[in-house]
Amino acid sequence: MGASTHTVSNQPPPLTGYDVFTADAALVEGVDRHATPELREEVRAELSELGRAAGSAQAQRWGAQANEHPPVLRTHDRYGHRIDEVEFHPSWHRLLGKAVSYGLTDAWSRPDGHLRRAAGFLAWTQTDAGHGCPVSMTHAAVPALRAQPELAAEWEPRLTSRVYEPELLPAGGKPGAIFGMGMTEKQGGSDVRANTTRAEPLAAAGEYVLTGHKWFCSAPMSDGFLVLAQAPGGLTCFLLPRVLPDGTRNTFRIQRLKDKLGNRSNASAEVEFDGTTWARRVGEEGRGVPTIIGMVAATRLDCVTGAAAVMRQAVAQAVHHASYRSAFGGLLIDKPLMRNVLADLALESEAATTLALRLAAAYDADTEEERSLLRLAVPAAKYWVTKRCTPLAAEALECLGGNGYVEESGMPRLLREAPLNSIWEGSGNIQALDALRALQREPQSLNAFLLELGRARGADHRLDAAVKDLLSELADLDGIEGRARRVVERLALVLQGSLLVRFAPPEVADAFCASRLGGDWGGAFGTLPATLDLASVVERARVPV
Repeated sequence: MGASTHTVSNQPPPLTGYDVFTADAALVEGVDRHATPELREEVRAELSELGRAAGSAQAQRWGAQANEHPPVLRTHDRYGHRIDEVEFHPSWHRLLGKAVSYGLTDAWSRPDGHLRRAAGFLAWTQTDAGHGCPVSMTHAAVPALRAQPELAAEWEPRLTSRVYEPELLPAGGKPGAIFGMGMTEKQGGSDVRANTTRAEPLAAAGEYVLTGHKWFCSAPMSDGFLVLAQAPGGLTCFLLPRVLPDGTRNTFRIQRLKDKLGNRSNASAEVEFDGTTWARRVGEEGRGVPTIIGMVAATRLDCVTGAAAVMRQAVAQAVHHASYRSAFGGLLIDKPLMRNVLADLALESEAATTLALRLAAAYDADTEEERSLLRLAVPAAKYWVTKRCTPLAAEALECLGGNGYVEESGMPRLLREAPLNSIWEGSGNIQALDALRALQREPQSLNAFLLELGRARGADHRLDAAVKDLLSELADLDGIEGRARRVVERLALVLQGSLLVRFAPPEVADAFCASRLGGDWGGAFGTLPATLDLASVVERARVPV
């Protein structure tokens, strides 16, 4: 018998069987910081339970299977009847069912609801980001529906339910419901006011029929959708149920599923409404954008949180690999240059997590000051955090070398997912221009933003200098649209810096301010000043398994 050549050595063990929540120091500390003191233990226990489920081999397997077996469109049944259904792998339903059961569609009915949900969304999304799309839209539909109180009374209990029922049935007979959204059209893209879908009123008050084509309809298997259409009084928001109250299917023609770069487990579709598609008005005619903006703001925050989740999982995998992999006489994690790369990635991840939780806590506070802060901080955070996700995922993949380029590692899936949150709910220019509108039209938003920054004044000279430079930038309004990305990037960075200076360990805040605000940084990850305490930054990001 010949000698075996298949001895496996110098490979890390799988990163599995751990608590995704408690293993993330920035996440735990953020929850402790913002949670109501008397609820802190309850919230931590709830999130730890979810974290253990997210870190289990079973949930990781579900995520892989849901992406290996993407959804399939069935336009007709075997007899030729039009059914317009989307079939998913059972693992997709298991992931979505767990998300619903853990309250990830319910931030509105319990104390610290947005904080709990954001932290849970950040942890659970690390199993698979695709099913987070209907989770996010179901959660975010609530504030839009409240513009029509009778619809909110009917649908809100279904959307915030802890029970997931995947069958297409009349919503009134289901224990819970999932929502999607269709705003984008071929000719308009982000310019939703250019929508051409028509809404014709029926005799019954608030009822319409729709005619049109939606270029991107998210989660087409959902029980209901919020859509925009041109009514006699202008662009209006509508609730379109998938199944009518009498049990018949609403006319909802799925033309095709999009073949996307990433987000493969989730279905995105083109759909058509043929003039018999029944819908109910949400809010007043002509007030479609103001009505749906509450949903958009909530989903934009989920883009920040979802990007932070991808970042965290990418960093956790990279640090875990380097903790076990040996090269050139020692562990990778002990090599100065690799340590610099890992620390730089960890800084980006922690800054994203800290900012996401701060914004979620602002939703819970719901004061005039916090609402003003969100008006400017959400588009700035959406712009910057989601843009940082793609280069971070690529660098983290490279930390695994050739192993990271192989599908089995999970890193390619993270890399393909990374650009999504930057595009969804308005790409970079849309966010930058929205932040610019807030600066120009809502001065109270800048006042609230500066008040937040002021809480860290004097704690770090590089942060103070960066805030001063930002104010100089804002004082010059000539040609500011062309500088909008530059301005919004600075808004996000000083906000992240102020939060880290106040709340993060000194070595984290020092490294962030030196690099992101002080200019002692190169053009790629791994170019931090060598004088910093990088080993402590990396150790803080490591999953202790």
